Amino acid sequence: MRPDLLRPLLGTLGVVIGFGLYAALGRLPQPWPHLLIGLAFVVLGVSAWVYARGERWIQVLGAVLALYGLLRATVLH
Repeated sequence: MRPDLLRPLLGTLGVVIGFGLYAALGRLPQPWPHLLIGLAFVVLGVSAWVYARGERWIQVLGAVLALYGLLRATVLH
């Protein structure tokens, strides 16, 4: 069984892009940061759900992220 070396690299790249996007969206004028960061969490949750392909814990994580994104965009400020 050979390790997939591209997976950790893509994971690290995703984290760097995510933190950079979060910081950039935080600098926008109100109310855009809350709405766009919430939308980013919804997109992340939906993509995790689609990527899961039957792995229940990833689907639950995706649902939690999407729910948090909706709450962040609407209620949590």
